[in-house]
Amino acid sequence: MKNFKILITAFIVGLGALSFTSGSHDKDGQKQNISSSKGYEVGDEATDFKLKNVDGKMVSLSDYKSAKGFIVIFTCNHCPYAKKYEDRIIELDKKYKDQGYPVIAINPNDPAAQPEDGYKQMIDRAKQKGFTFPYLVDDGQKIYPQYGATKTPHVFVLQKENGKNIVKYIGAIDNNYENPNDVSEYYAQDAVNALIKGEPIKMTKTVAIGCTVKVKK
Repeated sequence: MKNFKILITAFIVGLGALSFTSGSHDKDGQKQNISSSKGYEVGDEATDFKLKNVDGKMVSLSDYKSAKGFIVIFTCNHCPYAKKYEDRIIELDKKYKDQGYPVIAINPNDPAAQPEDGYKQMIDRAKQKGFTFPYLVDDGQKIYPQYGATKTPHVFVLQKENGKNIVKYIGAIDNNYENPNDVSEYYAQDAVNALIKGEPIKMTKTVAIGCTVKVKK
């Protein structure tokens, strides 16, 4: 009887694991496999990368010699949430890049899963919106799992410390994706302001709201 109970328990656990990894549907109606990787936590060292920009050049964090840190944002073309935030992402870059914290945008989606997020479409979108920051393609989807990005948009504010890029904030840009005029909490902005002033960040982690990262089935 004891062995039978153990077998039943193992079977139930197995079913639970299967249902977790089999995927779910997000707001834009696409099935998404869920990564088991947790990615970075606040205080971790973030990896550098070498990714292709919409201008055809390869971009790394190490290219920014004078930067004090970065506002790394995983975003894309098609997602309604990402579109709502595009103007605010441009504003973040314009406000903070001269203060040492430029925006680095990365598209984590596989174009085979979402054709609207292909490289050509990225080039067109960047021109249409007048992006003031690099818009990089995570070719092979190797970078977003390391960071632990699960949504578009998903923000990681980094600060340079002794030659390392340390994660200081993870989560949403602010608390109202629908209307920038109704925002009452400016999470990413407040985090960068605190770093510039040398003050502690009051809220270091929030829940990112957006579409799930698209991977090839």
